[in-house]
Amino acid sequence: MKISTYCFVVIAAFFSLNSKAQMEPGIRLKGEYIPFSNYNPNGNGDSNSGKSDMRRIEGGIGIPLSVKLDSLGRPKIWAMSLEGSYASIKNRDFEKSLFPNELLNASIGLMHLRPMSKTWNIMFMASAGVYTNMKKIDSRDILAMGGVIFIKQFNPRTALGFGPVVSNSFGVPMILPALYFTWKTEGKFQVLVNFPQRVEVGMKVNEAINLKAVGEISSMTADVDREDKFQLSYLQVVTGLRPEFKIGKSLSIELTAGYSVYRSMTFTSRKLSDFFKDKKDEKVPYFKPAPYGAVGLKWNFGKK
Repeated sequence: MKISTYCFVVIAAFFSLNSKAQMEPGIRLKGEYIPFSNYNPNGNGDSNSGKSDMRRIEGGIGIPLSVKLDSLGRPKIWAMSLEGSYASIKNRDFEKSLFPNELLNASIGLMHLRPMSKTWNIMFMASAGVYTNMKKIDSRDILAMGGVIFIKQFNPRTALGFGPVVSNSFGVPMILPALYFTWKTEGKFQVLVNFPQRVEVGMKVNEAINLKAVGEISSMTADVDREDKFQLSYLQVVTGLRPEFKIGKSLSIELTAGYSVYRSMTFTSRKLSDFFKDKKDEKVPYFKPAPYGAVGLKWNFGKK
């Protein structure tokens, strides 16, 4: 099996699951910028003259369709999500064209959460969307995912979820494992672990300002036409400082300044037979670290 290929597919499943499992009723919008950094095609630290930047805007809407309480006051929730991410990429000094200039991911999802016992919940989720490099959109650009996640709620601050997710990332439906974990603390000093997406350590300056140190992972994918490689997987890891400014109870603005410590674009085949081929000497190409900046806006419908 190609380990990096498997990891990219599972990470994509994790992110899709995590965004729906943690979805709150509201709107979020974020713009990001990573300046030009050199490309390491062999994954061994040596760089060539080619370099790329990244400008990305992403957002989502969580819409509660139905919220009912059972006899013990536990919620039964039906909700819908609309999510999208658009990236503009400039490529310079490559000997040949390697990467697309645009990426678009847009999806619609449905989620149902209900209690199983005092400490266990079950979540059903399904989503479908377009994942494309914008050159030509056809049926190969449509990816779907569905799954059943069992969630153990240890206490109001800690939860663990796991279960099977079905995805057609490799052309035919495949069952992949999915896992997420959340843990948070309250008070003046706050810690949030939201696996696999982000980690935050913060301090509450006052009622309107929080200061956080963050580490985040995000991804995009697209169907591309590049010889025998038909899928591009983009992965980035960023870290930095993030002040959050609250405007009232429902609106907040986040500014992030930091570093893109890891960024890669990997091309893989969507043939199922290639998924199981072993390639022990495989190294993932990546871009060298570069500064990172972002501006985010959140509006929570549920807080008044």
